[in-house]
Amino acid sequence: MPRVVPSQIIGFIDQVFPQAKDNKKFYLERNYAISCAAIIDLIEQLPSELLVLSSKQYIKFVSAVAAIKIGLENWKLRDYPLKNVPGLSDRNPVSILRNVLLTCPDEFPSKDTAEMRFIEDNDLRANLEIDISATNQALSNGEWKAATVLAGSVIEALLLWGLKQHDQEKVRKAVETLLHEVILNKDPGINLDVWNLHSFIEVADKLKIIGKDTAKQAMLAKEYRNLIHPGREQRLGQRCDRGTALSAVAAVEFVIKDLSSKFSS
Repeated sequence: MPRVVPSQIIGFIDQVFPQAKDNKKFYLERNYAISCAAIIDLIEQLPSELLVLSSKQYIKFVSAVAAIKIGLENWKLRDYPLKNVPGLSDRNPVSILRNVLLTCPDEFPSKDTAEMRFIEDNDLRANLEIDISATNQALSNGEWKAATVLAGSVIEALLLWGLKQHDQEKVRKAVETLLHEVILNKDPGINLDVWNLHSFIEVADKLKIIGKDTAKQAMLAKEYRNLIHPGREQRLGQRCDRGTALSAVAAVEFVIKDLSSKFSS
């Protein structure tokens, strides 16, 4: 079943009730029953983490839903115009719902998403939390390749952040040591933004930003993510599956745990 998000419900409302988009007054009557029932069904499928509302907005949301449900029950017996929610607004419940949903995001980290309070940049932290939530969602839906790839990208972003917090002279010395030890076979350069995941993991491990076990788990995630490259899956006889996805998601958790231990004040 597709995941329902606020913009989809708003799009449906705009299609069926264009007056709501123009913020015009209109009545709901029995001939709108099917459309109203569909709106309620979509609302009930909306993930709770996407209902990012103030207490006042939430009261409007709940009241509008209740008014539509009561209207649907009453329309089974008789036709009557549903004008507004008394004491709340002069707009009908569908218009109220649309206005409330306009303030809600289509993406938001789920309650199960790991917290990363050690990252002070609010925008970066929010984006990473959304990516982790999407990774977990893909895992729950059995989308093994998507979960594996997303997890690898999150690990890359986390290690990039971690290395940027470190003394860059020490980062450079770690690279030189790894090149001398032939652990890195190519100099990734001084611009961390263009490094690959292998370089991030090896240097973060060398600087003890992450632990040995975390580095091993992250390397597995890297190898599994590489399975998406054209021809590699067929050549190696491997493919992304539940095991690769679980392993990659576990690596994300290990990296977060190590970074939290390293950088939390």
